[in-house]
Amino acid sequence: MNDILSTVGDTIGGIIDSPIVQFGVKAIAVYAVILWLAAAYWAFRDMQLRSENPILPYLAAAVIVLFTPVLFVFGVIVYRIVRPQERIGEIYERNLAEEALLAEVEAVKTCPGCHRRVHDEWIICPLCRTRLNRVCANCGRLVGLEWSLCAWCGKDFERGDIPGYQPAVEGGAMSRLPGARTASRLARSVAPRSGSGSGAPDQSADR
Repeated sequence: MNDILSTVGDTIGGIIDSPIVQFGVKAIAVYAVILWLAAAYWAFRDMQLRSENPILPYLAAAVIVLFTPVLFVFGVIVYRIVRPQERIGEIYERNLAEEALLAEVEAVKTCPGCHRRVHDEWIICPLCRTRLNRVCANCGRLVGLEWSLCAWCGKDFERGDIPGYQPAVEGGAMSRLPGARTASRLARSVAPRSGSGSGAPDQSADR
């Protein structure tokens, strides 16, 4: 029995001491080291894509290195658990998509009266009859109610065409009409003459 065991031991020892086996063991060891370093570099690059912190990529690579070439697989598993789930580029794309959606929602025109969605070319809201736009008398294009001139043809709208504009009133007549101020001045200048003829005492006569 001892002879059999010694024979088996010598055979195994001869196989292990074989140059081919020695070369294979060394190749496997070198391959494991290469995978270990490659995993550390992959963790470094992956963390750069997932975080803007300049220290985190080095910490991720250090975690893989500390697990040694034998247990680095477990280090990779730990890293994949604790790493950020989204990359920086994916976060930027999601933020841009949200901003674009928000801008699109804000660009939708609504009626100021009923807050329903209306078309840009509508003049009056068909639901609450709120006036939305008006037509330029010069070019026939739609213009906003608050515009002071037409953006299409450059026509300067008169003050009377601006919604909500009310001219000042003086003495029952609109002072902004042509000749209104001149008429008021003439009325004031004529008033003393009319008063002297209606029985008012004349100071020059008393003298």
